Amino acid sequence: MKNRCYFGDNTLKAMSNFAVGDEKMPHEIIYSLALIKKAAALTNCQLKCLSKDKCNVICLAADEIMAGKLNNQFPLLIWQSGSGTQTNMNVNEVIAKRAAELGGNKKIIVHPNDDVNMSQSSNDTFIAAMHMATLFYIEEYLLPSILLFKNGLDKKKKEFSSVIKVGRTHLMDAVPISLGQEISAFGAQIEQVIISIQWALLRLRELPLGGTAVGTGINANVNFSSLVIDNLNKMKNGKFKEAENKFAAISSSNTILFTSSILKELAIVLMKLAKDFSYLASGPRCGIGEIEFAFNEPGSSIMPGKVNPTQCELLRMIASQVMGNDLVISVAALQADLQLHACRPVMIFNLLQSLKLLSEGMNSFYQKCLISLKPNMKTIKKHLDDSLMIVTALSHHIGYDKACMIVKMAIKKNLSIKEAARELKILSKEELEQILDYRQMI
Repeated sequence: MKNRCYFGDNTLKAMSNFAVGDEKMPHEIIYSLALIKKAAALTNCQLKCLSKDKCNVICLAADEIMAGKLNNQFPLLIWQSGSGTQTNMNVNEVIAKRAAELGGNKKIIVHPNDDVNMSQSSNDTFIAAMHMATLFYIEEYLLPSILLFKNGLDKKKKEFSSVIKVGRTHLMDAVPISLGQEISAFGAQIEQVIISIQWALLRLRELPLGGTAVGTGINANVNFSSLVIDNLNKMKNGKFKEAENKFAAISSSNTILFTSSILKELAIVLMKLAKDFSYLASGPRCGIGEIEFAFNEPGSSIMPGKVNPTQCELLRMIASQVMGNDLVISVAALQADLQLHACRPVMIFNLLQSLKLLSEGMNSFYQKCLISLKPNMKTIKKHLDDSLMIVTALSHHIGYDKACMIVKMAIKKNLSIKEAARELKILSKEELEQILDYRQMI
């Protein structure tokens, strides 16, 4: 079986006609199409449109594809028909030929179009496969990675809740904040992303199977749509439902666009986190230097002992790629014309790449950076004592103008706020100590 060729003329023509680039159709799409073909065969058999013998061998061949036994039979690139027709036919051909082989002595002839593709069109199966592949990847990889990442942030939030440090606005010193509060901002943003992902999963559950070419269901039994969803749900624990409007699902890819926008939001959150952590770890002696990372690898080929925020840089590059992928998906989403959206392969390629990068990137950052993150208490205390903006706590008691006088004195004579206030004799030592208690400021 390993050296056999199961695809046919349609696949060979596609290999010749679309020899552009080297971006292969993701295996997640092949898996999902095989699952659809199996569900369709079972449905057509129930409807007495397909013989039991043909149904059995089609299901066996689809199972082999889903098990990864025929991975070398899917050579096509994403650069093909915008409806994914060539990949749909590639799957049909492989299943048909392998199914006939699995029939053994029964000599069952399975036709790729008439049997494997019965009651289907590339227009409804490929978008359904896109939804399924995306949903499977989110549930299996992305959500576990996000939850692990968020739990890591929540632990650090609690661990550093009493570490009071300088806050910064406009990259300038501002009023105090705890390191736990600073980290909590990212946990809250990721929680919002998780809520959005749950909404995306609801939309991804909707499949237009049975709509065939344009949504009318031509050439499909009237009961095919509901039964094929039932069969999918038996195999995948009730994850899917029939699209409420198949015309909308086939003529657009809005759910894929919506899902990508959520991934872009997550990428922006991670980009800010990575940048902020890089700033806070900068130094170690000539930067902010308030947090420290583990030493994972040499940071420079020329400067001995240098430690760079490499996991932060990894996240920043991943976030950049995800935002670029979202732009591609957005432009492709604009290419929907009349009854068909015909730019789907490039959309799912970019979406699945974003899912993979985010899932693996968050896991890497968690294991190699977040777990080891710790505060540099000596530097934090120095910066806090040197901060001029703690004067904000005084302005409520002495007014804005007198508070400005204290700041000017502190700058002029290189004093702390407490020292400048004492020199100006605006408040007593006891009042200053009580008002400028850092714990009361957060």
